[in-house]
Amino acid sequence: MTSLNHSNSLLRSTVHPHSPPPTSTTIPAGISYPHPPSYRSCSALRSTTQMSSELCPPTVPTVTISYSELRDQSADLSDKIELGFGPNGLGILSISDVPGYTLMRKNLLHLAPRLAKLPEEVKRELEDPISRYNIGWSHGKEKLESGKPDMLKGSFYANPVLDIPTTEPSLVKRYPSYCGPNIWPRGALPELELAFKALGKLILDVGLLLAYHCDCFASNGLNGGSLQQILPRSRCHKGRLLYYFPAHQSTSKEDVASMSSWCGWHTDHGSLTGLTCAMYTRDAVELPCPDSAAGLYVKTRSGQIVKVVYGEDEIAYQIGETTEILSRGQLCATPHCVRAPNGEAASGVERSTFALFMQPDWDEKLNLPEVVNIHEFMMPNGSISFGEYTEKVLDKYYDLKV
Repeated sequence: MTSLNHSNSLLRSTVHPHSPPPTSTTIPAGISYPHPPSYRSCSALRSTTQMSSELCPPTVPTVTISYSELRDQSADLSDKIELGFGPNGLGILSISDVPGYTLMRKNLLHLAPRLAKLPEEVKRELEDPISRYNIGWSHGKEKLESGKPDMLKGSFYANPVLDIPTTEPSLVKRYPSYCGPNIWPRGALPELELAFKALGKLILDVGLLLAYHCDCFASNGLNGGSLQQILPRSRCHKGRLLYYFPAHQSTSKEDVASMSSWCGWHTDHGSLTGLTCAMYTRDAVELPCPDSAAGLYVKTRSGQIVKVVYGEDEIAYQIGETTEILSRGQLCATPHCVRAPNGEAASGVERSTFALFMQPDWDEKLNLPEVVNIHEFMMPNGSISFGEYTEKVLDKYYDLKV
């Protein structure tokens, strides 16, 4: 599902029309950052043609909030919320100094390559075609911007809170991507379940603290309920453990050279996405990213493209389109993608990360304030359940439900 970082074409903004394409690498007017942007050099291995046709985007650190600040409900974090999530922000900020997070991140991310390298017959047992591969193992089921299957990214999906979200057969049939039971490799990789649930629940708990301050910032109130009301009662939270295969395995030189070579441009469609800093490995050994041009890129509201960085001990949070709609544009989602490292030093390098998609319940009504164009289809004003909204998204980016 698109809130699960699907590799698809650059998506349209939910509230604002298309921005013009970027014309320079300057930071958009109206945005100030706690640190000046770092204009890192593009990979020296890129061709002269690439360098002349593509300016190297600036590198910008996220706005950061400490965990102690976040826990303090009397703290006024509106300036930081606006800087990170407001109309002139990047749609992302990070939380530092979360107790226990560093070890939980390492415990889970080190399992991603092991999961991806399990025997094919074992991974097939972890697949769930009925959910359109949005439960359990998924590889090659998503579509790239070109329409071809994405073969460079493998995923493992599970609900970290509820193994069985519902036992109602009609709901499982109607919303299989949310209502179906988790599938764990309890025989082949038993430690995955514990590590996945521990990190997923921690990111959810921290995200709920952030939701309080988001609600305070959106002083006019979210149309149809606050994040604090919507998220705790949801049964739809979904974790995604991501493994990016070494980019040299791609059969397409064009795909490898693309800025979105490891994850296509997309905008998350849920409420709030918690994201770990990526871990790079080769032959099970952790190493620094070998290419300064690789990593997470964001397209701002003014059309600028920037590379976004945050610490490996920080949890990043991104706004999804559902929150943008319900906040009437006070909290803004932004398109983003992931670029793979290039050059000889990147040979055999793999990337692992984890995302938790905090989302409304499948029967939560979304009251649309106006006709909006999202994921390249029109949503009329009125109300639609989040489950119905999700099915529309899946219909576009996956094979139709049988």
